[in-house]
Amino acid sequence: MTPLPIHAVLPDLLAALRAGSNAVLVAPPGAGKTTAVAPALLGEAWCDGEILLLSPRRLAARAAGERMAALAGEPVGRTFGYATRMDSKRSAETRVTVVTEGIFVNRIQADPELAGVSAVLFDEVHERSLDSDFGLALALDAQGALRPDLRIVAMSATLDGARFSTLMAGAPVIESEGRSHPLTLRHIGRAAEARIEDSVAGAIRLALREETGGVLAFLPGVAEIERTAERIDGLGDTIVLHRLHGSLDPGAQRAAITPDPQGRRKIVLATSIAETSLTLDGISVVVDSGLARRPRYDRAAGMTRLVTERASQAAVTQRAGRAARQMPGVAYRLWEEAATAGLPRFDPPEILEADLSALTLDCALWGVADPRALAWLDPPPAAAIDEARNRLSVLEAIDADGRPTPHGKAIARLPLPPRLGHMLVRAGEIGLAGTAAEVAVLLGERGLGGNDVDLESRVRRWRTERGPRAEGGRKLAKRWASLLRPLPPGERGSVSDERRPTAPLPTSLRSPALSSEGRGQEGVAIAIALAFPDRIAKRRDSSGESWASAGGRGFKLDPASSLARNEWLAVAETQGMASGARILSAAPIDLATVESLFGDRIETRRSVKFDPATGGVEALRERRLGAIRLSSGPDSNANPEEIAAALLAGVQAGGFSLLPWSDAARALLDRIAFVHEAGGSVDEIDEAHLLARADEWLTPLLAGKRRLDALDTGALAESLRAVIGWDTLRTLDTQAPTHFHSPAGTSHPIDYAAEGGPRVELRPQQLFGLATHPAIAGGRVPLVLSLTSPAGRPIQTTRDLPGFWAGSWVAVAKEMRGRYPRHPWPDDPAAAVPTTRTKNADARRAQPR
Repeated sequence: MTPLPIHAVLPDLLAALRAGSNAVLVAPPGAGKTTAVAPALLGEAWCDGEILLLSPRRLAARAAGERMAALAGEPVGRTFGYATRMDSKRSAETRVTVVTEGIFVNRIQADPELAGVSAVLFDEVHERSLDSDFGLALALDAQGALRPDLRIVAMSATLDGARFSTLMAGAPVIESEGRSHPLTLRHIGRAAEARIEDSVAGAIRLALREETGGVLAFLPGVAEIERTAERIDGLGDTIVLHRLHGSLDPGAQRAAITPDPQGRRKIVLATSIAETSLTLDGISVVVDSGLARRPRYDRAAGMTRLVTERASQAAVTQRAGRAARQMPGVAYRLWEEAATAGLPRFDPPEILEADLSALTLDCALWGVADPRALAWLDPPPAAAIDEARNRLSVLEAIDADGRPTPHGKAIARLPLPPRLGHMLVRAGEIGLAGTAAEVAVLLGERGLGGNDVDLESRVRRWRTERGPRAEGGRKLAKRWASLLRPLPPGERGSVSDERRPTAPLPTSLRSPALSSEGRGQEGVAIAIALAFPDRIAKRRDSSGESWASAGGRGFKLDPASSLARNEWLAVAETQGMASGARILSAAPIDLATVESLFGDRIETRRSVKFDPATGGVEALRERRLGAIRLSSGPDSNANPEEIAAALLAGVQAGGFSLLPWSDAARALLDRIAFVHEAGGSVDEIDEAHLLARADEWLTPLLAGKRRLDALDTGALAESLRAVIGWDTLRTLDTQAPTHFHSPAGTSHPIDYAAEGGPRVELRPQQLFGLATHPAIAGGRVPLVLSLTSPAGRPIQTTRDLPGFWAGSWVAVAKEMRGRYPRHPWPDDPAAAVPTTRTKNADARRAQPR
């Protein structure tokens, strides 16, 4: 066998593990670390048990197990084997088992001492998956408390060795040189308006013309892979096209990795699954779209959504390296060279962005109330932990102190996320374990049963599908269902009996004699609803495009879908923004089933709301499941106190204008507003202050009323005067009198609501002899004098009476003498005698009797 670069540093690694328990191995792609390190450890004196090699993906785990077995000349499953969720090849003789990171977390939770395990190798730890970080934290914790002899090795191609060394108690860092083959980078760019599959297809055709060897093209997802495959169809018999993603069955995945039996040139269309851990035989050309589809947890929406984004610099470096693993290679990049520097350097660690519900529950089972107490490269965010605790509490998985409940322990025994584990346990209680397990498999395995949005249709198709992947899924579902163990009777309600369903399930849902297959659509929908009660959705429009969920989020559905005709859906998966996420999978459900399942969550709410348009209240009684209104109608039994409170709140929000004031009361309010604006000496009589105290003076008047216009206007005015108080009213009379008393002895109401300020209307003759302008508010605010003719028609408006007398009065008097000769129009009004009469009338009064 040709020596691999890793062989040069294996003596150093072996020496480090003889001297201590931990080591960090940095080895570039192609160095051989994945397949060479574990076999080299088998001969060590300390290694008398099993070696677990952790791989981030099932495909890579199978490939590594099969490769090590092939190199040893053995069938896989003897000395070298693998174990993934859907597939396993191992026996009592197996010494090296390649497992996915999730499988390891489940194993160490079940057996914290890892009995019979001598070493745990974490491969590709630079990918920083949540399971990898958590598995390493648990392994280090177990090593420190229970297994000081356990060897732990962190391995990666692009590893920050110093950080991992610090995390692992100063473990030595061993670095290996990689196998060096020349790699040419060609940045060909792409038009911004072009679809990515068109650009990738064009780059593949260019590479086929200009290069030799197989082509590996990286695309963000399965949909883009299929569209690209359509665009390069018909390349001839000398070229074979493969797809490579997690939804394929193992046989199709192996065909993409291994050499073509007929020696044809290969084109492999792959997701990021092919970035690391795999060597694809015959590949010397890489076409990189520069895009990746990654899960991003939307904390506000409480859901994980797939986001297409630019790949990181570390990822595109790994991708390009696939071309030079076995020979000189070329990487075609669909972006300009200068744009590489603008890519993010690394993918963010999953622990900083993921839903941490499973992690928090696993830590609780491990005996750690706060996950941050474990050893992490990047500690989990506090906000994410708090949210996870809240969700686990709703699922009845932890108690108020964060300890796992019996139900939580039952969930954790299942190799499923908490939501799906909760679904399976609760479904088992009503005889639907088989259906729930099938739903769990389909939600984790894209492509089984097709890609129909209707999950029930997928279940039916999958039950009749043939092939190893479909059969493996069915076996997995049966195994998950078989893991259910009924809780002891005394523990069933140990979380909170108040949160157990109050509405009995219909007989058809509770009967254990009825098989899950016999329940059909109903069983699938019930299973989904148990896992995702916040995603129960009700149709909002006639087309079935818009849906409202119990959790308050809006969903979108293709109106052409068969599901669009239904009134209710149990939604399992969504994608996109929280405000209008697209439904990816769901099943029809009816209201009766929803009410039976979640009777304890349905609230009857009585609301009394004030309507500013009518000045009255609307009393409603409604039943709600979260944000969904199930029914509503008038509440004839509304509490009179609540009605009065709603009227009061309406006035406090809308202001005094909503009340039926008399003219006198409105005038009083205007005077109050004037004094407040003029900075008068009367304290706390502005509208805001009076509204704040409205419960004192207005509430008694609202008793027995349903509308504001039913209030007695006289009583309203008296109540307002009472709250203002006698002393304040007297001060108000001084600052803002109701009337102006003229020199002629007449009284004139002051209009405090007039535009321009407080206004008085009177004839100029009533002001004769007045040499100063009248003012209010302690002389600070001049009255606006609206002067009229004897016929009451306006002739002048002034805020400066002396100026008017000395100025425009001459012209006004001249004009008025001609129109109203019987009335006095003196040349010097400031010195004239004020009067309300004509000149003749004044003369007669002046004659002696």
